[in-house]
Amino acid sequence: MTHTLPRLTTGITGLDTILGGGLVEGASYILQGHPGAGKTIFANQMAFASVTNGRKVLYVTLLAETHDRLFQALGTLDFFDRACLGTSISYISVFQTLKEEGLPAVVKLIRQEINRQGATLLVFDGLLNARDRGETDIDVKTFIAEVQSQAAFVGCSVLFLTSTRVAEDSPEHTMVDGVIDLHNELVGVRSVRRLQIRKSRGTAALGGHHQFEITSAGIVVYPRIEAVLATSSVIDQGSSDLIASGTEGLDAVMGGGLQDSSVTLVFGPSGCGKTSLGVNFLARASQSEPALHFGFYETPARLMSKARALGVDLNGPVSSGALKVIWSPMTENLLDKLGHRLLDEVRAQGTKRLLMDGLGGFERAAIYPPRLVEFFAALTNELRALGVTTIATWELRDLFGPTVTAPGSEISSLLDNLVMLRHVEINSRFKRTISVLKVRDRAYEPVIHEVGFGSNGMLIQQPLEPVSGAATGVAAPVEREH
Repeated sequence: MTHTLPRLTTGITGLDTILGGGLVEGASYILQGHPGAGKTIFANQMAFASVTNGRKVLYVTLLAETHDRLFQALGTLDFFDRACLGTSISYISVFQTLKEEGLPAVVKLIRQEINRQGATLLVFDGLLNARDRGETDIDVKTFIAEVQSQAAFVGCSVLFLTSTRVAEDSPEHTMVDGVIDLHNELVGVRSVRRLQIRKSRGTAALGGHHQFEITSAGIVVYPRIEAVLATSSVIDQGSSDLIASGTEGLDAVMGGGLQDSSVTLVFGPSGCGKTSLGVNFLARASQSEPALHFGFYETPARLMSKARALGVDLNGPVSSGALKVIWSPMTENLLDKLGHRLLDEVRAQGTKRLLMDGLGGFERAAIYPPRLVEFFAALTNELRALGVTTIATWELRDLFGPTVTAPGSEISSLLDNLVMLRHVEINSRFKRTISVLKVRDRAYEPVIHEVGFGSNGMLIQQPLEPVSGAATGVAAPVEREH
């Protein structure tokens, strides 16, 4: 039987997942990053979370000034509770002790305070200053070893803070149990915060970079979707049931409807009816089939207005709670934040019908676009396992043209169904058309149909007939590539 080490929860959303349950109790860690990376907020957020769990915290700094300015800044954050100061959390400065008496005196003072306070978490803010005071690497090793041994003797975890990145072969790295890097870097014109677990003794942490942000609640970390969901969180049971699309005529073309727990991509140029088809799908929401609209382009008010113009009732499902509308403006987004928000809402609501309108919003949020295939693979696998039938939209760049390129072959292969909407010109008139390009494991009608709109929204009309002798492009010559 595998032995599980006892854990100390950090109180930082998402971080315990990356760490495999939290920091190891009684272990020591280095938290490093340049000024402004978020180290102080990280440490204090963890300190106040420990207090909430009934622990005592000793926060040691090498600040020459008082802690008033620190408390003033922390006072803007939700987790800060001034009533804990001096009781559950004790802040002391050892600047004068280090200056006048050196590292051994600092160790002695820390030992006394840990015992006096009964602390189970020690935060030491200023490891770089202590390192500079040591004349040799042996001095630094001795200092860290003595702090660690005293803390471990009473079951106290240690978090060393340093304002610069420490080399991997430094004495500090070799002696601690874990190293956490905080980055605040410029990518293009925007600032991006990332966290990396560089060392994690005794546990398998999720490697690589994980994005985080600082909010009024403190630090929130978003584990990479493809890392945390390398395999689905629940077993995918599979289903052969068919779900109504809500668009008249589409189910017949697709061989009976959408397969339960499938993912369908509807793609085409702007104005061809992608969202309209999705609105029909959402209108079938009920208490037994809750629906979620997760979009980037239209506010909830504009989406409701569009539905009314199409003759589709979304007000009823929204009022009853069967339909929820979430809008994420197409501004500065974080890819994993979007993914976690979507999955959290799906789990909370028990969503069965999902419209992701559109995938371009995720693409624009990706700081490193090559990972999109892995991201979408993990996301769609999780949605299938949760029993969600999904329609996603993707906008093509070209409004017209005889050749269509489906969204990346690798992404297309992750999808169960592919539906193309297009504009075609026939006798100087433009018509909307729909073509089913792929239905996994089921026969379908591979014929181009005209799209119309009736009293209940979009509908699929008769197959589009080629026009002989037409001078401009018609439906028949349209080709597709995968």
